[in-house]
Amino acid sequence: LPRVILAGLVGASLAIAGAAFQGLLRNPLADPYVLGVSSGASVGAVLVLFFNLSLPFVDMFTLPVMSIAASILTIFLVLFFARQIERSMRVETIILTGIVFSSFLGSLLSLMIALTGEELRQIIGWLLGSVSMRGWEYIGIILPFFIIGSGILLFSSKELNAMSFGEERAQHIGVNVAKRKLWILIGGSILTGAAVAVSGTIGFVGLVIPHLTRLLWGPDHRHLLPLSILLGAAFLIVADLISRTIISPTELPIGVITSLIGAPVFAIILIRRRKERSG
Repeated sequence: LPRVILAGLVGASLAIAGAAFQGLLRNPLADPYVLGVSSGASVGAVLVLFFNLSLPFVDMFTLPVMSIAASILTIFLVLFFARQIERSMRVETIILTGIVFSSFLGSLLSLMIALTGEELRQIIGWLLGSVSMRGWEYIGIILPFFIIGSGILLFSSKELNAMSFGEERAQHIGVNVAKRKLWILIGGSILTGAAVAVSGTIGFVGLVIPHLTRLLWGPDHRHLLPLSILLGAAFLIVADLISRTIISPTELPIGVITSLIGAPVFAIILIRRRKERSG
């Protein structure tokens, strides 16, 4: 039961974060994995495992706190460098910057893995993404951050609808774009950081689920965000079921299953966008 609940919470967190990032950047290719937020969260979490850190006052929340802090720092660094490259900060530039950051942070993770001894197996197993062998304490770790992060994003659904027509138009109808954008980025990073802290890096959930939800129920964020939570939870529960039964008794990392599904979907979305532009 805790495993199923945890898979649901992780899937819901990544899906709503992906839906919010896609709405904010007005691009279906944006998600925590592609933007480098997941990699940043992974670096923060691996630092805790590598140095066996324990922050004062937060104790059992050291892992998610470090993971969230690293994910927030990563998204702001991605936006900062994207602005240096191009003042208008086109979405494509932000996504490419995110991919560059992902590669850089991936090399940092590889360096830490190369320097580890006994912790090597634990870190590699964690990085591949899994919700196995996780008890109720992990639900206690992710749940408060899930409530805070999803609450921020759900309360921003009307503003996301306004910003989907462009930032200038949103400002004309009274949206404080800079402030709301900041809150959406923080909310998405909290959800991603907490999910990565308890389950490792699970890619493409935040890309596939919002896209599927948008196709089925339309782009209105008042419906898209809560439905992404439900669909994301269901998707990761099913992916976890497949990962532990497909080659039983051996268990596949859940990140492998989501990547096998997500990577072709990513390619299909990319090809469709190219055809729309050229057409």
